[in-house]
Amino acid sequence: MGDPRDLFDLTGRVACVTGASAGLGQRAAIALANAGARVVGVARRADALDDWVARTGANAAAVAADLSQRDQIADIARRITEPFGAPDILVHAAGINTREAADDVTDAGWDVTMNLNLAAPFFLSQALVPAMKAKGWGRIVNFASLQTTRAFPAGIAYGASKAGIGQLTRAMAEAWSRAGITANAIGPGFFPTELTGPVFADPERAARNAAQTCIGRNGALEDIDGPLLFLCSNASSYVTGQVLMVDGGFTAK
Repeated sequence: MGDPRDLFDLTGRVACVTGASAGLGQRAAIALANAGARVVGVARRADALDDWVARTGANAAAVAADLSQRDQIADIARRITEPFGAPDILVHAAGINTREAADDVTDAGWDVTMNLNLAAPFFLSQALVPAMKAKGWGRIVNFASLQTTRAFPAGIAYGASKAGIGQLTRAMAEAWSRAGITANAIGPGFFPTELTGPVFADPERAARNAAQTCIGRNGALEDIDGPLLFLCSNASSYVTGQVLMVDGGFTAK
């Protein structure tokens, strides 16, 4: 038997992480680079991406792009392959939550939410899967949410998109796993990110969320590292079509 740590070694792999300019997306990009992968980060904010690349070094590259623009996905996929070749690992962490109440949802808010949170993970994967098939190995990790299964106030568009991620993950697994490509999702609980800024800006609300978990605290960014590396590596070779909740037990109570 070899060293069990080799199961999580990503040396020689190429990864792409969307939403890599901040929050859990950037943490995912850092974790994958630390595990040996060459990582392409995708986000709208070029300055934040450049700062991450400067900190990470030669194994990191940036693609500044707006994934909510469906007609640009093919070109974005082409740009992703330029620094290190076609990715073996694709992590879809980019997302938006407009926090519009059901009575106030707008066409624009609905469309940008569905395009970025649900359509982009599919169409970007569709564009990059052929290269994974050719290698007989690939890892797709979508980002689900507590709202994949729970209804939160002012979350109807976001929740619908994240419920869609649950089914998209299963459908991706059905479509592509026989080619050696696993598709899974991580469902984060409450982590301090830009997306959850309004939650953590209210200390009482943040404390209530922490109390709702089995562990008794909200997430820290490093809590995502282990689950992510598991789903992106050989350690999870027989795991596909699953949503792994990384929520401190929030959904267990």
